[in-house]
Amino acid sequence: MPTPVIELQQVTRRYDDGPPALRDASLTVLPGEAVAILGPSGSGKSTLLNLVAGLDRPDTGTVTVDGVRVDDMGEAASARLRRAKIGMVFQFFNLLDDLTVTDNVLLPAQLAGTPRAEAHRHAAELLQALGIDRHAHTYPGRLSGGERQRVAIARALMNRPPLLLADEPTGALDTASGQDVSRLLADLNADGQTLVVVTHDVGLAESCTHRTVRLTDGRITADTASRDTASRDIASHGTASADIVSEQAR
Repeated sequence: MPTPVIELQQVTRRYDDGPPALRDASLTVLPGEAVAILGPSGSGKSTLLNLVAGLDRPDTGTVTVDGVRVDDMGEAASARLRRAKIGMVFQFFNLLDDLTVTDNVLLPAQLAGTPRAEAHRHAAELLQALGIDRHAHTYPGRLSGGERQRVAIARALMNRPPLLLADEPTGALDTASGQDVSRLLADLNADGQTLVVVTHDVGLAESCTHRTVRLTDGRITADTASRDTASRDIASHGTASADIVSEQAR
């Protein structure tokens, strides 16, 4: 089996004195998989994403991304890991309005110290591949929501990360733009990009991923591969270990 891109082992995260936001979660995502983390508000989706991205730390358990332990890193080391290994796409784009499309896309490369000529060449390639090269010198405020999300995806891919995390990537888009972004994510995965989509939208999960991990009250309660007859419901005291390999990882 290849080295997992994501591996959570018995992870619990509690805030204040309330019940755990995530409890005893074990999850493995292999290279090339497209996985949806599905659940209603308050189910623990955002907590899981923040733990994988190194934006939060578990109270117990371990979090590993592309062979690197994330849970025991400091903030500076976590930031370096995100630049090198994780591309992130957010619901509301998080673009800088005073920078052009190209300059927004270049930001991760600049932070990583990529040579200028190489960074500009790769940014141009991404904008062309994502169909937004005609907007290279446009400011984000002049773009549609779907176009801005494409810019955000280009920025997330700038440093060629092994993992792309998308947090409700179509939540702020109209139906047509949302479908367009969903197809784009599916195409990226078909080209080999490991993809994790955090969402409450079953339609999005079905359209661009091949495996669904369900969260309920902080627990992983099901792990289902859509292209495999295997489907497992996890008992309330159990955990999910993900050893389902999608077709893209074969």
